[in-house]
Amino acid sequence: MTICSNDEIIEEFELLTRDAGHVQQDTLRKILELNADSEYLNRFNLERRTDSKSFKSCIPLCVHSDIESYIQRIADGDNSLVLTGKPITSLSVSSGTTQGKSKLLPFNDELLESTIQIFQTSYAFRNREYPIGNGKTLQFVYGSKQVLTQGGILATTATTNLYRSWRFMEAMKDIMSQCCSPDEVIFGPDFHQSLYCHLLCGLIYSDEVQFVFSPFAHSLVHAFNTLEEVWEDLCADIRHGVLSKRITTPSIRQAVSKILRPNPELASSIYNKCQNLSSWYGGIPALWPNAKYIYGIMTGSMEPYLKKLRHYAGHLPLMSADYGASEGWVGSNVNPTLPPEEVTYAVLPNIAYFEFIPLEKPKGEEMENSSSIHYIESEPVGLTEVEVGKIYEVVITNFAGLYRYRLGDIVKIAGFHNWTPELQFICRRSLVLSINIDKNTEKDLQLAVEEAEQLLAEEKLEVVDFTSLVDRSSDPGHYVIFWELSSGNASEELLSSCANSMDLAFVDAGYVGSRKIKTIGALELRVLRKGTFGQVMNHYLSLGGAVNQFKTPRFVSQSNSKVLQILNRNVTQSYFSTAYGI
Repeated sequence: MTICSNDEIIEEFELLTRDAGHVQQDTLRKILELNADSEYLNRFNLERRTDSKSFKSCIPLCVHSDIESYIQRIADGDNSLVLTGKPITSLSVSSGTTQGKSKLLPFNDELLESTIQIFQTSYAFRNREYPIGNGKTLQFVYGSKQVLTQGGILATTATTNLYRSWRFMEAMKDIMSQCCSPDEVIFGPDFHQSLYCHLLCGLIYSDEVQFVFSPFAHSLVHAFNTLEEVWEDLCADIRHGVLSKRITTPSIRQAVSKILRPNPELASSIYNKCQNLSSWYGGIPALWPNAKYIYGIMTGSMEPYLKKLRHYAGHLPLMSADYGASEGWVGSNVNPTLPPEEVTYAVLPNIAYFEFIPLEKPKGEEMENSSSIHYIESEPVGLTEVEVGKIYEVVITNFAGLYRYRLGDIVKIAGFHNWTPELQFICRRSLVLSINIDKNTEKDLQLAVEEAEQLLAEEKLEVVDFTSLVDRSSDPGHYVIFWELSSGNASEELLSSCANSMDLAFVDAGYVGSRKIKTIGALELRVLRKGTFGQVMNHYLSLGGAVNQFKTPRFVSQSNSKVLQILNRNVTQSYFSTAYGI
């Protein structure tokens, strides 16, 4: 494999983005030529044409349900040219935590190559600002179960599809420091054992760690929450050179035992550092003194974890990783000094063909804090035709058989890097809370929780995690917000005020009007026992889910009975809002 320097990678990116319009047309041509014989394209009579005008006039916009039957045929063993010009041999499984149901998506070598390009590009810009030397990375990465579909097609998470690829792992050696943990830990069958060993290996190599990484901010926070609980056991392992009995998987025990040696001096140093931390503030730089930053996806549903992650990070910068989905990649973070709340992603014009659906709110509904879905859509525009400051839904056509596929992501155009736009992720477009004419999204829910958290901050309390429910068991129906708090010391007066604060924070016109005329009941805050969301995650993992892709569901439907049972049996207190009168 040709190894490029960071300067060469940046120069290639500059060339691509300076000619983004022509690169996009060339990319579309390549996609359509490669897949000209596919059944899907021929169904719409594209007739091997490769220009954008013919493509847009023949091929309709689609969502996953429109192509689900095609993907299912592939999973069932149909090796004809269903979606692509050569048979699909691997499938990625989406997290299923957004919509409550996993989706199968095609995965091929071209997606692998675009992933490597995205990672190389962001690394080059990152390394220019925060150069790292020889060393290791503390990575909280976990493989997931690999299953064969009925037709013998390998189906697993997109992350595992990458990490099981020799090509990807070789490329990563050139742009990332070596992981502290052996492969047996990454691909271990038990997440809890793997996490413990990631922490142990990270501490063994504590002076060599250059940066800390996990795909999602949630995984990072969970890892350091766990460190708070097991640090004394980890110190004992290092002191005596004997791995804890909690590690029962033979392959993990054998691999970790090879690098674990008695080291009383290191154990004492770690022990003293942990004892001297104040509420674990700055724990990461204290224990990994040569780490330069913390890296992972920190936008969208990961934003609620930033406060806790910053607590652990102390002075270390948080850096949001690249923008993509199980469907494919969109852009790289080429401005690594920006905080996660302001991060932008420069679209790589040669990894897919992109369109953007302009979204506007009707007059009278342009409320600044609302993310509701009352959008008027216009015809999609091309990559270089978007306008700064406007919001759009992303549409992707990639090399793996997705054509004019609506990602369901709302982005804002923050600016341009040469001729390619820099996107700011706003939210998923999917609806979360609705009873009648009210429509509130995940972002609206997050804003409501953040509003109430300001009241908690005065008492030095915080929300560990949260989710929601529409309760129609009584008439009128009402919103239920579940909170797990950092401490059980909140007063009834404070929690009642929090319920009122959240009720008033939903500014969607349909919600406010319905609350005033009592067609939506008072918002209810249900407080949960500590550890409840850990039980939710364990339930998800027991179904075969992957911790790398786990996102706390921000909305739980009535049909999700198992998760509802976990939540409801852990409720300790309940408070109804009086914000609109009783």
